Amino acid sequence: MDSWFHFRFRRFGVWLCLGFLVTLLTACQNWTNRSPQPQSPPPAVLRIFWNQGFYAEEDQALQKAIADWERQSHIKVELSLFSSDDILNQAVIALENNDPPDILFAHRADYTLQPRWALEGKLADVSDVVRSVEPQYSPTALNAAHLYNKTTQQRSYYGVPIELQTIHVHYWRDLLEQVNLKDTDIPNDWNGFWQFWQRSQQRIRQQGEPVYGLGLPLSPKASDTFFLFEQLLEANNIQLLDDQGKLRLTDPAVSQGLIAVLDWLTGIYRSGYVPKAALNWVDSDNNVTFLNHSALMTVNSSLSIPASQRADPQVYRQQLVTRPFPSKPDGSPMSYLVSVKQAVIFANSRNPQAAKDFLTYLIQPDRLNTYIKESLGRWFPVMPDSLQDTFWQNTQDPHISAGIRQFQQHSTRPFYHVLNPAYSQVQAENVWGNTLHRILINRLSPEAAVNEAIMRIDQIFAEWER
Repeated sequence: MDSWFHFRFRRFGVWLCLGFLVTLLTACQNWTNRSPQPQSPPPAVLRIFWNQGFYAEEDQALQKAIADWERQSHIKVELSLFSSDDILNQAVIALENNDPPDILFAHRADYTLQPRWALEGKLADVSDVVRSVEPQYSPTALNAAHLYNKTTQQRSYYGVPIELQTIHVHYWRDLLEQVNLKDTDIPNDWNGFWQFWQRSQQRIRQQGEPVYGLGLPLSPKASDTFFLFEQLLEANNIQLLDDQGKLRLTDPAVSQGLIAVLDWLTGIYRSGYVPKAALNWVDSDNNVTFLNHSALMTVNSSLSIPASQRADPQVYRQQLVTRPFPSKPDGSPMSYLVSVKQAVIFANSRNPQAAKDFLTYLIQPDRLNTYIKESLGRWFPVMPDSLQDTFWQNTQDPHISAGIRQFQQHSTRPFYHVLNPAYSQVQAENVWGNTLHRILINRLSPEAAVNEAIMRIDQIFAEWER
């Protein structure tokens, strides 16, 4: 009896333990099911440094494109807008701290720091982005973005073309009418064109108006200065580099040509036809001076001046005029320098794939054209087919139509840094702006100032070759 009892008790104990274990395992399973499951981390924030526009519409156009992409990609964008004077400094600081933005778009990067960053391997190869729409791009845009990397010892795409610019002439029709002059009185030959503005200054000052004939930027602080100076060299067929990117400064024809252009330009200033303050202008100052009716004419490397006046039809369509440069001194048609504004991705970007995805999204032809149009047409398309859009074909718009004719009726070329990245340092230092200062402030002769400039450029190229 006792053995039977102990047997049954032991069986009961085993079943009790098994039941307890089953209950415990079930409870654990239920607890596990109720516990939060590990989830994949959210996409990293995409950090963008972008050049602030001259007016609100330009920034709003970018913000709209970003908001649309955020909704599509479910990736948050952290956008930082900086002025043209600040953005490259901020990018350099971020690089030095090993914390660069994922995307940088700076209006002055393409002809200053971008070629050096590409050379040193600091930029990501964005060929896959560019090739998504490569047939749509102009050869000039592709050429400008195709840069050399000394690590790979080959060229590739290290920038995504967004928009481009060239240099334009603006003048006040109403001021000319004030002294009984009209558009058709402006000569198209080189000497006659520049003398016209000098004579017009004399006539308007006889009426007591303190207006200058020529609002020309001459400051080493302004990128407009070297844009103007190198356009003047182009006008005079002075080629500083050969097609292989080698300097031609030892050619007597080149050095004498530099001296002649500097002597001509500084002579106009010394004769009192350019505002004295032009020696210290930043990029916006020639705009401000001109818009204040303090200069009859100015040159500018975008259509920011007329774009700022769109809200006033009388000023935009009647008083303010955009036109091309005159013919070259030898009588041949003018050819134009163009600067291609590009977005870059840094090699140590924290979110390179999202950066490529956003730029691929932005540069789809219709979308990119919309962005440029909503920027009030300050810049021009990098995709020729976009020019078929009614916005660019509007012959009733006097400024857009004048700019389009410059691109369609004249040859263009990028700046020399495309042939040799060392020239970007010449532009970053604004060697020609400093040369003008050496003549006008330090009273050097044009010959001595050119010798100094040649020595500095030779030194820059030698340093880059090392």
